[in-house]
Amino acid sequence: MNPVRLGYLYGFGAYLLWGFFPIYLKLLRPAGPVEILAHRIVWSVVFVALVLAAMRNIGFLRTLARRPRTLAGIAVAATLIAVNWGTYIHGVNSDRVVETALGYFINPLVSVLLGVFVLRERLRPAQWAALGVGAAAVAVLTVDYGRLPYLALTLAFSFAGYGLVKKRLGLPAAEGLFVESAVLALPAVAYLGWLAQRGESTFGQVSVGHTLLLVLAGAATAIPLLLFAGAANRLPLSALGMLQYLAPILQLGCGVLIFHEPMPPARLAGFALVWVALIVFTGDALRHTRRARAAARTPVPVTAATR
Repeated sequence: MNPVRLGYLYGFGAYLLWGFFPIYLKLLRPAGPVEILAHRIVWSVVFVALVLAAMRNIGFLRTLARRPRTLAGIAVAATLIAVNWGTYIHGVNSDRVVETALGYFINPLVSVLLGVFVLRERLRPAQWAALGVGAAAVAVLTVDYGRLPYLALTLAFSFAGYGLVKKRLGLPAAEGLFVESAVLALPAVAYLGWLAQRGESTFGQVSVGHTLLLVLAGAATAIPLLLFAGAANRLPLSALGMLQYLAPILQLGCGVLIFHEPMPPARLAGFALVWVALIVFTGDALRHTRRARAAARTPVPVTAATR
């Protein structure tokens, strides 16, 4: 198959799985958010370890052990993704899927904001305009909710921060996920043991199907990430940027159409402003990419100075 077509197939697969993930999380109740998070971490370690063993790529751990700065970065990434996962699980299981979708809609804008303040990047006027519209959207939604949409903001900032750290680390998807999950595995196992001792664990207590779903949380976490890595290696960044909106669109659909969460006019107006910001942001990114490609194809005139 053509590599680009395969990349799109991987990308659609990853974002479809992420988009319908709220349905999976709802099936894990009556387990609480922290218990679900702990199982997700533990079984991710197990699943990815099996994948790496099949790939015969366990030896990378010896290389990492000699890079303390990289290990420190991985610990930061692990903390950020744990915050993101825990917040998302809490949002879904407290019937706030619409707000979690908002978090992933505004995530690209937060990533740009981090680029300005952390990486000292300079923004184009259209990017500033998109950020301004995004800020107005948050203000409208704050009025609608009667509070800051803190769950959405936590998701957006934690995932944008995670992306920033991962970009600097440059680790492959499977290896990175394994080490990040391994960093979190000890407290996760300790928490699950504490729950079992108190007789409050749902693992093995509800039904065989529920126990199996908790075990499969590792595969449900790792498979979309591996598909995403396959897409990222085959698609241009602009195409991948367009695909990323598929997941929050599906999450929003799950919240409104499947779980019947309210969408009053003021909230819809706030989402509309977010979409306007994303249209401005994406349109500017596509124009910039086309200009950069055109400039790269333009031959440099040969002058006496360059001969």
